[in-house]
Amino acid sequence: MNRHSPLSPVMTAVNTAKGLPNAHYIDPEIFAEEKRSVLFANWAGLGFAKDVPEVGDAMPMDFLGMPLLVVRDRDGAVGVFQNTCRHRGMILVDKPQKIAGAIRCPYHSWCYGLDGALKATPHVGGPGQNRHSDVDQNELGLFRVRSHVWRDVIFINIDGTAPEFEEAHATLLERWKEFDQPVYPGGEISSFQLTVKSNWKLAVENYCESYHLPWVHPGLNSYSRLEDHYNIEERGAFSGQGTLVYRQLTAEDGSRFPDFANLGAQWDEGAEYIAIYPNTLIGVQRDHSHAIILEPVDCGKTIEHIALYYAKSEAKTPEHEALRLTNAQQWKVIFEEDVFVVEGMQKGRHGEFFDGGRFSPAMDGPTHNFHHWVASQVELGRTL
Repeated sequence: MNRHSPLSPVMTAVNTAKGLPNAHYIDPEIFAEEKRSVLFANWAGLGFAKDVPEVGDAMPMDFLGMPLLVVRDRDGAVGVFQNTCRHRGMILVDKPQKIAGAIRCPYHSWCYGLDGALKATPHVGGPGQNRHSDVDQNELGLFRVRSHVWRDVIFINIDGTAPEFEEAHATLLERWKEFDQPVYPGGEISSFQLTVKSNWKLAVENYCESYHLPWVHPGLNSYSRLEDHYNIEERGAFSGQGTLVYRQLTAEDGSRFPDFANLGAQWDEGAEYIAIYPNTLIGVQRDHSHAIILEPVDCGKTIEHIALYYAKSEAKTPEHEALRLTNAQQWKVIFEEDVFVVEGMQKGRHGEFFDGGRFSPAMDGPTHNFHHWVASQVELGRTL
């Protein structure tokens, strides 16, 4: 296998380009390369802020093998740290929990504040001596991972080289500025996971295009037809699809979810679904939204973490509990319909004669845009 086959055919115009070579889906060495140049070097989705709702809540997570700890600090902000003690590298927190006082290492009891600062080093200078002149607590806080929360998604930039989140995604923030308002999770029924035997990139590619709707989502396509959709492409940042005929879910009594406030007429019957590179998928509608974080496990396995959000909280809309359940069930069906597609494409990437495929210039622009971005990030990484 030619692991480092030229990527220039991927980076031409959509009408002549080929897709990413097979190795980018099935080769562990390329997966490891993309881990650094694509996922660690950009604002990747890690998790949801809703999972640490209160001060002191701590959630251990792994991201491509790196142990991380998400914490809600005393100011109410979400922080992300490497989940290893600065003393001997012991894992600090091994299950979700409430930190009442300090983050305490279970090995030698070094303690850290919710802000990551080292607070205590018991017996570091000998029995009963909790200080030592050669151990500067000010220099031994937890390693903080650069993070940003937007629409409840916790984004991280592990290598620290990406532009500020607001700069990197300025175009999308402007595009969706009307949705710059609080979102409320829909409770336990509105969060679920799907494990797929596929490379994470194939889930991005499938999400950002509408070409497959007539055959993969016949129920959805029955009212939101292929011709009702349009492509969304922003070179170097995101791509996706929009629809002109979003249909609100209506209960038997005629009630619907409350709308987000002060939306323009575009959103009366419109909706958009965008892949934010590298691994976060977000959809916005007038009355609810969803976010999907793709967790790459290895080159052939991905966990999709899915959450639905609303304009009003559960507490303020208890009458919509049944509607939220129906909505979650409908979305789950749609997302499950995609599983055989991404898994089938993963199997197809083992066909040695497959050369990346060709794109439809009319329909595959969003997918080509993503391939172009991945290729550019890999090429950049190879020059550093």
